[in-house]
Amino acid sequence: MYLLAVLGNLMITTAVCLVSQLHTPMYFFLCNLSVEDIVYVSTVLPKLLVTTVTGDTSISLSSCIVQLYFFALCVTVEFVLLSFMAYDRYVAICVPLHYILIMNKMMCILLASSSWFLGSIVSLFLTLMVTNLTFCDVHDINHFFCDPQTMIKISCSDTTNIILFTSIGGVLCGCCPFILIIISYIYIISTILKIQTSGGRSKMFSSCSSHLMVVILFCGTCLSMTMKPKSEKSKKLDIILSLIYIAVVPVLNPLVYSLRNREVMKAMKKSFKTFF
Repeated sequence: MYLLAVLGNLMITTAVCLVSQLHTPMYFFLCNLSVEDIVYVSTVLPKLLVTTVTGDTSISLSSCIVQLYFFALCVTVEFVLLSFMAYDRYVAICVPLHYILIMNKMMCILLASSSWFLGSIVSLFLTLMVTNLTFCDVHDINHFFCDPQTMIKISCSDTTNIILFTSIGGVLCGCCPFILIIISYIYIISTILKIQTSGGRSKMFSSCSSHLMVVILFCGTCLSMTMKPKSEKSKKLDIILSLIYIAVVPVLNPLVYSLRNREVMKAMKKSFKTFF
């Protein structure tokens, strides 16, 4: 799964960079999403592979902090990027005559940069707050990576401030982007339903179906973890859900966007011909 995620997202990044036909806002955001997915899986899965092969479950504090930082960074960036991709689809379908004017090159760069900047700031503050915690004698982490919530649970310090920070961060960087995505698709679907021809409706639906599938997979698993009641019995379910949005979603992203998109498939073939 790790190799599939890295190779698949690397293929999409290469195709978008090399093929001029894909130098559009939608594929620019997709390229950023692919880079983020590569960082995402490389943060957690290599250590999990080493643990599985060697049986050594230990991790140094510095490695744990680095893992925590990049995990928080990637989750934040993905939520924000998915909301910007939804906005791009909204502009393209609902106000197509102003699309080139609104989604110009500078706007795309500004939106993508803001997602990485916001993710960096949120993850930096979270990491600094975790490094100031004092941990109990038992240092066992009941997870396959250094999850922020798990780290907070094994701390002996007062975690009121960090819990408040993660709650506010979850609302601003998780719930708000998800709500924006839902609002965008309400306008998109209402606009598509007004189209008279069935061919026109199916074309519009296909242009945003790939993005919608990724949103359901990623946001659905992330939000279900935070919204469901917490208990010791639900810990195994937490681990399974974490594995879905850490390993499964980055593998499916390139498959969903490439197999359901002829432009990406043609671009991949063209980029392969360039190399070989």
